[in-house]
Amino acid sequence: MPAIIEEGRIRRLLSSVKHPSRYSGGEWGTVPVKDGAGLVRICYAFPDVYEVGMSYLGFQILYALTKSLEYADADRVYTPWPDMENALRADCTPLWALESRRCVRDFDAVGFTLQYELSYTNILTVLDLAGIALRSADRGEDEPLVLAGGIGALAPEPISPFIDAFMAGDGEVLIPEVLACLHELKGAPRAEKLSALAAVEGVYVPAVHGHGKKIRRRIAEDLDEAYFPTSMIVPNTSIVHDRAAFQVFKGCTRGCRFCQAGMIDRPVRERSAQKVSEQLKALLENTGWEEAGLLSLATCDWGGLSETIEKLYPFFTENKIKLSLPSLRVDAFSVNLAAKLESMRKGGLTFAPEAGTQRLRDVINKGVTDEDIEAALEATFEHGWDRVKLYFMMGLPTETDEDLAGILKICGKAVETARRHKRRGEVNASVAGFVPKAHTPFQWEGQASIEELRERGRWLKSNVRGRKISLSYHEPEQTFLEGVFARGDAALAGVIEKAWRDGARFDGWTEFFDFDRWMRAFDALDTDASAYTSGRALDAVLPWDFIDCGVDKRYLMSEREKAFRKETTRDCRSGCNGCGWQGRASVCGHDKN
Repeated sequence: MPAIIEEGRIRRLLSSVKHPSRYSGGEWGTVPVKDGAGLVRICYAFPDVYEVGMSYLGFQILYALTKSLEYADADRVYTPWPDMENALRADCTPLWALESRRCVRDFDAVGFTLQYELSYTNILTVLDLAGIALRSADRGEDEPLVLAGGIGALAPEPISPFIDAFMAGDGEVLIPEVLACLHELKGAPRAEKLSALAAVEGVYVPAVHGHGKKIRRRIAEDLDEAYFPTSMIVPNTSIVHDRAAFQVFKGCTRGCRFCQAGMIDRPVRERSAQKVSEQLKALLENTGWEEAGLLSLATCDWGGLSETIEKLYPFFTENKIKLSLPSLRVDAFSVNLAAKLESMRKGGLTFAPEAGTQRLRDVINKGVTDEDIEAALEATFEHGWDRVKLYFMMGLPTETDEDLAGILKICGKAVETARRHKRRGEVNASVAGFVPKAHTPFQWEGQASIEELRERGRWLKSNVRGRKISLSYHEPEQTFLEGVFARGDAALAGVIEKAWRDGARFDGWTEFFDFDRWMRAFDALDTDASAYTSGRALDAVLPWDFIDCGVDKRYLMSEREKAFRKETTRDCRSGCNGCGWQGRASVCGHDKN
């Protein structure tokens, strides 16, 4: 019989920690736990705190999808904040799932979502608090299979010793197949289950595959037919993005060379305006949210945007629902569109020029001109906004002092434009260190050192002129560590475990990040961290080469060469660029050459 944590014990623990709502469950929109001994039960685990995990749309989709399967049931758990971790350990209480109160260890599978490299130690926290062996090789027959998906599953090696099976691709396609496989083998030996999962296309089982077999990423080709819930769990406390989120399309056609998501999530697949209008309306009616966000990598590129806004405008107006567009293009069209949405009239607008000069934007194939930036700023302040937030990167390949100075020049242009329109013109510039990512044209490039990033960040801050501009930059040490794990191999698992045992938790949160602790872990295992952020030879075998995302490696090399020639590549909506997807998916829109 599964162990269920009694309510009295839970209440006692909740009374001893801050924000007990993170662990209480019972939110609006949860689906009752199913009865049935033959069901395969999975606990979806998010390797960050509740407020972050509840803001992640993919987690909501997988939960509802699993609940819809007749042979499976789902529950959830989020990484306990350190105060709750300490309380659980002191009370000798195992980690439980929010709805069933079942111990996480007593599920058939635990599924992690991998979104950020600095959350890897939180995976170990969840496993350890649940009483599950950290490493796959040490798990017994009575322990659940540990699964993982998300963007991190496409460069999985640094955590491969901790995970039984990775799912490469869209969960809407993979989860039903994976859970059906485990349902058929319920009660079978662990090794038999892993062998069966290894036969599912898109599933990587480290203990079975090694690196001898290509793992091909799976995609949902028809989004109108793909699963999307018309109800979601509504949080019982404030979260990072507290709104009804709806993904209008997958992929991106712009081809930014630094962008991992834009490369690996090809080809573009759009939902129809009719489907989005129907499903989003039902979602809002069933949840009571007063704000909706249309999500994608570039929502203003979606062909159905204007039609959907027109269809839903009466409903939004009647019910006082706000609509937000989280990803605005840097151009006047996007600003003019936002100006039509009353909900976006407050606050400020956010743009991502990424680089300070036209030359460097051409290197990274950003597809944004100086004229686009000026037009976007003109439209922003002309329409009455007082504030803009600008995102940039530093440490990009071929970056010069002139490129850094260009960041300040754009910020100054924003202030000047606002003044001309008699607006306050507050500018918040955020500068992140560039991290070369797997499966991108820059996957072979060296990463700027901690010292270089700190020097550039300090130079930017010291050269800000005027009280209207606020500039911040990301901690170089965190950027460095992200870069290590973004292109790492299985040898890093020992470092992750060592740092975790020494107290590493929530490394993406500045208040918990301890760089010296990580450096001690690298030293203890005689591992050179900087080797992972160094440049790679073009003919080197990369730790993620066996994952086939659909984009041809020769295309990535070609894009790299074009970057150093400062040549741009057209948006693939304008014609095929030969990335490798043509002919492989009917939704690509291009015939195989």
